[in-house]
Amino acid sequence: MKLFAHCLLALALASGTFALPHPEVSWNYRLKESINIPNGWSKVAPAPAGHIIHLRIGLPQSNFAELERHLYEVSDPSHPRYGQHLSQDEVDALIAPKKESLQLVDEWLASFGLGEEHCTRNSAKDWLTIKVPISVAEKMLNTKYHIWNYDGTDDHLIRTTEYHLPEHLGRHIDLIQPTTLFARWNKMKATSFFEDAAAELFGLEDQVQPSCNQTITVNCLKELYNFKGYHSSENRNNAIGISSYLEEYINNNDLQAFYKEQVPAAVGSKYQLISVNGGKNDQNISKAGSEANLDAQFAFGLTYPTRRVAWTTAGQPPFKPDQHTTTNTNEPYLTWMDGILNATELPQTISTSYGEEEQTIPFSYASRVCQGIAQLGARGVSMMFSSGDYGVGDGNANASMNTCITNDGTNRTRFMPTFPASCPYSTAVGGTVNIPEVAVDFSGGGFSDYFPRPDYQNNIVQKYLDSLPEGTYKGLYNTTGRGFPDVAAMARRYRIWLSGRPSSIAGTSASAPTFSAVIALLNDYRVSRGKKSLGFLNPWLYTQGFAGFNDITVGNNPGCGTPGFNATKGWDPVTGFGTPDFEKLKALLPPN
Repeated sequence: MKLFAHCLLALALASGTFALPHPEVSWNYRLKESINIPNGWSKVAPAPAGHIIHLRIGLPQSNFAELERHLYEVSDPSHPRYGQHLSQDEVDALIAPKKESLQLVDEWLASFGLGEEHCTRNSAKDWLTIKVPISVAEKMLNTKYHIWNYDGTDDHLIRTTEYHLPEHLGRHIDLIQPTTLFARWNKMKATSFFEDAAAELFGLEDQVQPSCNQTITVNCLKELYNFKGYHSSENRNNAIGISSYLEEYINNNDLQAFYKEQVPAAVGSKYQLISVNGGKNDQNISKAGSEANLDAQFAFGLTYPTRRVAWTTAGQPPFKPDQHTTTNTNEPYLTWMDGILNATELPQTISTSYGEEEQTIPFSYASRVCQGIAQLGARGVSMMFSSGDYGVGDGNANASMNTCITNDGTNRTRFMPTFPASCPYSTAVGGTVNIPEVAVDFSGGGFSDYFPRPDYQNNIVQKYLDSLPEGTYKGLYNTTGRGFPDVAAMARRYRIWLSGRPSSIAGTSASAPTFSAVIALLNDYRVSRGKKSLGFLNPWLYTQGFAGFNDITVGNNPGCGTPGFNATKGWDPVTGFGTPDFEKLKALLPPN
């Protein structure tokens, strides 16, 4: 991973002051972005003037449309360029900001005493990070920051509901965060634990199909998704990666206990740990993360001995700012995205089990994150995201219809799509349960309010919409939005090891690493034959790969006071195309 020269500002932190040049340049400011106060958040107090905030400035990517063209060409099995993924340098060249944007933004920063030595830039230079006190950020953005509290919790953020930029910079800066982003970045899981007696009840020595209705193990999934007979290699050109945030740590003793029980050949094996922004991997047993353990144990256990990579990213959103917490480090998702986009070597398959209601993410932010996912796809990475654990919204079919309320000031009832699963460059993974499989009732799914339906979905998704009775959920979802999930996998009763004990966990956070493992094995098959990795999956899935799935036709995903959508024949916004059959998918792989 490339290293960057980080800078320290000459700050008088004790007094919360910052030496500005004199006289200050007088800028003519204009509103850049404003939002309504998001549901659930209440203003507490003005933000401390000396509190340090990490401002990330996104400059317009000069030629994203061209990058998108490359992405679809190298991801379309019918195109001559299929599999000819771009290098990091080629991607950077396509999205590098125009020199005019760089120059004008630098001049603006210089007027506040901020030079190149104070900045961190990514390799494409479309992201710039500076660390400044709140008092300076407020001057730079002509705004006021406040401490906000999420109702009924101890979760706090320092945010503003609007910010301004010098008028001439409006088209030279896409966004600045943290400003209007109130996301909490939920882990996509619902957890329950075995009682001691129950944990001992299920012996795993002779795993057979009936027991998989009670406990999901590596062997269950290998049988269920038809890859028990496939043996991968430790090919240097193929790896599976998982990302961890929110101070979720992979406990190595738990991982070895899991291996001993379910994947004996992997006992003693290690994975590559990559720290982003000082991220830790605390091995105190009390710090073992259920999400991190789940992802590592099943993503790595299902694919052993495929090369394994895990990122740990610093930052704990939301947090409670006080005299002892001097730095705002509560935006780990963009921090991770920065880190991975600047890596010279990437896993070919990456699973992420975190997300948020789409409406809590400002469109400018969601758009840039989605563009980052496209950059990774162009470089040959398959990006999988959990579709969410609340059905079409709050996961409650019995609640009143006003439980899913928009943040746009209209207070409309609306289904709540999940981001980043709703990004058209991601592959979203929903959930199933039981054998034979049916849709699990919490499987997130629906249609994006931010992103239009991509061309690769047009015919298939429109066919589903045409099959609905006229007027179904009229006004509750965007009929022209990107439909999700794309696929599904088992989402309940996963047996993991946590804090030294066997435990049971559920959620589409389990589905994503499981489906990702299947893709990693398909990549192993391709790479071992001298072919390129699959990269961005969806153009292949929607034209050829869909025939390699077990269609799920029973179940629904209730929420927002409704039964939600139904699983049905073909694609549906509950389980997508269904669950994978490895051997069928292997036979459908593109020949080139």
